[in-house]
Amino acid sequence: MKNVLVLCTGNSCRSQMAEALLNADLAGQVVARSAGTRPQPKVADGAIEALKRIGLPTDGLYPKDVDAVINEPFDLVVTVCDNAREACPVFPRPVKSIHLPFHDPHGEPLESFERVRDDIRTRLIAAVRTELGL
Repeated sequence: MKNVLVLCTGNSCRSQMAEALLNADLAGQVVARSAGTRPQPKVADGAIEALKRIGLPTDGLYPKDVDAVINEPFDLVVTVCDNAREACPVFPRPVKSIHLPFHDPHGEPLESFERVRDDIRTRLIAAVRTELGL
């Protein structure tokens, strides 16, 4: 089982959707977590609704600070926004990382969250499979 961390700034939209999608689409191969460099107080309602609309569970999704997970043994770190890439901390042990930016739908209509969700499902799942040799 490979451990993947999806990192963004607020850990309220993109990284949360990526965590849920990776855990669903690569179940049995990957355990995904998400975190933020400056986490927001809650997951965006649009992200929760976009995940629910495709039948994915959202229980247990909450913004986490990267400091809370930095010592976990990740096999891959994926930054999904430019700010997170620039602020990405130095992990205590070497870890492979990739940058795959996605549009930030925060504050936009539900359709924007759904487009970003689908983009994450298409591009991020494939990239993680490739990077981890799955």
